[in-house]
Amino acid sequence: MDSFSIFNDTPELADLSEMIFVEGGKFTMGDVTYKDNPKHDVTVDAFYIGKFPVTQALYEKVMGKYAPRFKGDKRPVENVSWENAQIFFEKLEKDTGKKYRLPIEAEWECAARGGIHLKDNFKYAGGENLNEFGWYDDNSHGETKPVGMKMENQLGLFDMSGNILEWCEDWYNKDFYKNRKTENSWRPIKGIIHVVRGGAWNFSENHCSVYNAGNYMLVNFVKRVGFRCVLSN
Repeated sequence: MDSFSIFNDTPELADLSEMIFVEGGKFTMGDVTYKDNPKHDVTVDAFYIGKFPVTQALYEKVMGKYAPRFKGDKRPVENVSWENAQIFFEKLEKDTGKKYRLPIEAEWECAARGGIHLKDNFKYAGGENLNEFGWYDDNSHGETKPVGMKMENQLGLFDMSGNILEWCEDWYNKDFYKNRKTENSWRPIKGIIHVVRGGAWNFSENHCSVYNAGNYMLVNFVKRVGFRCVLSN
């Protein structure tokens, strides 16, 4: 099965909740120009990830009404904390009987890069021209946009560069990258800061690359941060 929808029985949410299969294996994560995420080989297991970041329509289906800064059913959810995402997954499991979670950072980058077999080392999720693949400060008109309006990447995933930053499951530690060897793992530390990926509507072009990483406190509600679903193994 290459894809499935979380809410296949709800026509208005079937496409918005579609999950795309990503093959597991080894890929090269990071970039030589980026000291916080230098080039290193990482191995991930196969997984399913959301075709889109979680939209407001999907979020409200699970959580009920909430107050976004930029309202629209097909816009990505924003102004949510890492802890909000965990509550979302708990409720989603009760609704569907399946366990979902945030992507591990290596899973996120593998998916954004187009999978383990893609030989082209594109700067953005899909290619080299961000205007074709994402919304950022030069083209977003100062707001998020409905998902799926730009081109998809090689796996059929949308909005992984720009539009909205996305929470990852990992705890952030500035020394983690240089200490990690070849195998991916959950970060063996805990704290109050989590990784975010993907760039956003009010970010510069360079900050929307597939290897750019940031971090926020897990309780922060940030106007440019949302999240994407992964089906838990």
